[in-house]
Amino acid sequence: MGRRALPGIDRSIPIDQHYRELAELTPPLDVEKFFGRSGSLEIEIGSGKGLFLLNASGANPDRLFLGLEVSNKYSRFAAYRLAQNNRDNARMIHGDAIRFMHEFVPDQCAQAVHVYFPDPWWKERHRRRRVIQSHSVADIQRVLIPGGQFHFWTDVEEYFETVCQMMGEFPAFSGPLVVAQSPADHDMDYRTHFERRMRINDHPVFRTRFELTGCI
Repeated sequence: MGRRALPGIDRSIPIDQHYRELAELTPPLDVEKFFGRSGSLEIEIGSGKGLFLLNASGANPDRLFLGLEVSNKYSRFAAYRLAQNNRDNARMIHGDAIRFMHEFVPDQCAQAVHVYFPDPWWKERHRRRRVIQSHSVADIQRVLIPGGQFHFWTDVEEYFETVCQMMGEFPAFSGPLVVAQSPADHDMDYRTHFERRMRINDHPVFRTRFELTGCI
């Protein structure tokens, strides 16, 4: 199921405050300086059109939300939506999220890491390209504060089972903490555009989260 064309945007709305290129940044990331304010940080890997960032930043104005997206047009569109809605607590970065997590994000700085509907890379020989690998989970564990949470949702049962099995390699995490096929509370209960499309077409969504409860 491919991505649909993006809606038009109002180019008179500047996105400079909400959009950065990874190539412009120097590690390590100074979170407070980057946002111009303090707050608990949540990171989304693969933000797409930015629906989760838009809604989460609006519902939690005291928290900071950082989105990472490899697609330039989608990262810019997500930043535009944040600018359009005056979300001063949310930012988009265009670039390789795995590299950013490994090289730029300091230890124990994030309250949550979110990964929603990543590319499943169906062929066996391509699965090394998946976002969730042992090395990326190691970085997620490193950047989370004690009690921090890793949220993972997918519509691919095999990917879900693989991630749950992989998380067994990291005993500092407890979980999975959510039933695999959590039902929606209502028709509009979705966090991303992709999830909405899955629900409209009556496809299952596999949701889980893990909590960092042990010592690394």
